[in-house]
Amino acid sequence: MYHKTKSYRIFTVFNYTLMIAISIMCLVPLIHVLAVSFSGKSAANANLVGLWPVDFTVDAYTKTVANENFTRSIWVTLQRTVLGTAFSMGIVLLAAYALSKDSARFRRRNLYIWLLVFTMLFSGGLVPMYILIQKLHLMNSLWVLILPGAVSVWNIILLLNFFRAVPKEMEEAAFIDGAGHFRTLFSVYLPVSMPAIATLSLFTIVGHWNSWFDGLLYMTDHRNYPLATFLQSVIVQQDFSKVTVRPEDLENISQRTVKAAQIFIGMAPILIVYPFLQRFFVKGIVLGAVKE
Repeated sequence: MYHKTKSYRIFTVFNYTLMIAISIMCLVPLIHVLAVSFSGKSAANANLVGLWPVDFTVDAYTKTVANENFTRSIWVTLQRTVLGTAFSMGIVLLAAYALSKDSARFRRRNLYIWLLVFTMLFSGGLVPMYILIQKLHLMNSLWVLILPGAVSVWNIILLLNFFRAVPKEMEEAAFIDGAGHFRTLFSVYLPVSMPAIATLSLFTIVGHWNSWFDGLLYMTDHRNYPLATFLQSVIVQQDFSKVTVRPEDLENISQRTVKAAQIFIGMAPILIVYPFLQRFFVKGIVLGAVKE
C-alpha cells in the first residue's frame, strides 16, 4: 500500500512537524498579546510577561471599552464591514454572472474582461484618486471607505470561473420553466456556489476589517477613524493625544496593556467569524480555479 511505504511515512512525519511548528509560531504572539492585556502595570512595563498574565487584572479592557474614541472606531468599522461586504459582493455576483456567458450570448464580453484586467495592472495613482475623492465630497464620510474598493476584479474573475463550471443544463431548465436572468442567478447559481461566495465574502470581510491606509488618508477628523486606523495611530505613530485613553485613566494601568487589549478586541471578531467560513475556503478556491 502507498501509505505504508517508508518515504510516505517520513513525509507524513515531516509534514505534521512542519505544520505544528508553523501553528506554534502563529499562536505564540497571539497568546503573548493576550497575556500582556491581562497583566499588571509594573510587570508589563518591565517586560516580565511571557505566555501567562502577571498580576492578573482586567483594568485595560475596562478602560478600553469605556474609551469613546475606541468604541466609535469599532462602530465605524462594523458599518464599513457590513455595508462594504454587501455592496462589493452584490457587484461581484452581477458582474461574474454576466461575464460567465460565452461570446455568442454576450458579444462584448471579452472587451469588458480586458477593461477590468487593465485596471488590475494600471491605476491612476494615489494623487488623482485623492483629488477625485475631494471633488466628489466624500472626505470624512463612511462611503469613502466603501466605494473606491467596491469592485474587486480578482473576486470577479474567481467567481466567473466558478459560474462557468455550473452545468449549462441547469440554466437551460430554469429558462424553459420561465425564469429570467435574475431568477436564474438567485435560484440556480447562488445555491450551488455557496463555497465560492463564502470564501470571497471572507476575503472581503477581512480586507475591510484590517484596512487602515484609506482611513488615514481620507479621514481628516480622527473621530471618524475605522478601528485599524485607530490602532495604527496608537501603535505605530504613538499618537496618544488624539486617539487613546485619557492620561488620568493610565495612572494605574500600563499603555502596553491598553494597546494589547485594543489589539485583541480588534482581532476578536475575525477570530470568531473565520472558523465558520474556513470550511468553505479550500473548496471555494479550488473549484473556482479549475477551468475546462
